[in-house]
Amino acid sequence: MTSPNSGAPENDLQYHTYFSSVIPWYVRLMWVVFWIFAAAYVIRNFLPAIQSELLTPP
Repeated sequence: MTSPNSGAPENDLQYHTYFSSVIPWYVRLMWVVFWIFAAAYVIRNFLPAIQSELLTPP
C-alpha cells in the first residue's frame, strides 16, 4: 500500500478538478439595469439635493 503523499504532482491532480459556474446572461442584464438605475437615481435626486445643501447649509 502506498502512502497518500507518494507519487508525482500530476497524479495528484486527477482528484482535484474544479469547474467554475458561468453567470447566465439574464443575471448580467439585471446587474447592468441595476447600475443604470443607481446612476440615474444619484444624478436625479442626490446631486441637486447636495448642491442646495452646500449653497445654503441648515
